Amino acid sequence: MATSAITITEAITITGLSKSFGGTLVLDRIDLEVPEGTVFALLGPNGAGKTTMVNILSTLIRADGGEARVSGHDVTQDPDSVRSVIGLTGQFSAVDNLLTGTENLRLMADLNHLRRSDARSRIVDLLAQFDLIDAAAKPVETYSGGMKRRLDLAMTLVGSPRVVFLDEPTTGLDPRSRRTMWQIIRSLVANGVTIFLTTQYLDEADQLADRVGVLDHGRLIAEGTPDELKRRVPGGNILLQFGDLAGLDAAARMLGGSTRNDDGLTLQVPSDAGIRSLRGLLDQLDRGSIEIEGLSIHLPDLDDVFLALTGQPDRATTPDHAGSFDGTKELAR
Repeated sequence: MATSAITITEAITITGLSKSFGGTLVLDRIDLEVPEGTVFALLGPNGAGKTTMVNILSTLIRADGGEARVSGHDVTQDPDSVRSVIGLTGQFSAVDNLLTGTENLRLMADLNHLRRSDARSRIVDLLAQFDLIDAAAKPVETYSGGMKRRLDLAMTLVGSPRVVFLDEPTTGLDPRSRRTMWQIIRSLVANGVTIFLTTQYLDEADQLADRVGVLDHGRLIAEGTPDELKRRVPGGNILLQFGDLAGLDAAARMLGGSTRNDDGLTLQVPSDAGIRSLRGLLDQLDRGSIEIEGLSIHLPDLDDVFLALTGQPDRATTPDHAGSFDGTKELAR
């Protein structure tokens, strides 16, 4: 019986995307695909072009060259269709501090042209989902930073977007509020929403992202899963645990360049920690009749990746001119 291939639909497709400001190249021929129902995290130093890319994909500014499609719609040729399927939470909150939480959500429902009955039920659902029911009737100026960020994201979701752009959504939040936002993002993805995330917190990308891209001086210099990127930089190792000193001695003689710990009966073996390397190491131990009691794999973290990949001297000062433009409400018009 013939089996049909599984088709993975791309939520975002970018080909040769370029953008300059005042003669300075901010995005340099970017190619990228983001599958539906996944989290893609875009990392990069300040001024790398992250917000510019978000603003192009969300139709707030136009690219100078290349093509970008969101849910199959061309961002330049069909911006209205793009806006109908996306949401955007920018670096700067789009909430109105003089309105209540409910009034902010009602404003977004009106801008999204929801019927009154649909708007009421949607607002109630979002207030519950974002744990804002008790504060719904209070002015937003009385909210904490975490509450404002949750309301900001709730406003983005009023129109039930299938692709959500989050431009540094947890900047300035305390650890508890950040983790609350992470849980909300995970629940959105579990329901099929695609998240395009920019962040300056590398642990955030590690926790949330299916794939990570590193943008530097306008170029996408690396892209892959967090584990794939970690294996690209030195510093990985496999830690072997032995039951006795004789086993540790034998392994240390066999595996030159390793670091031993006699007290802990462990041997740290430099490795990229990939499957092939791990299998080769275990085969080597087996041929030497050396038994181990356990092993653990240690990889560099995304901090190491970020520093290794973006540590080159600045080639130019790359202003991200679009960074101060939050268009959450503009998109709904």
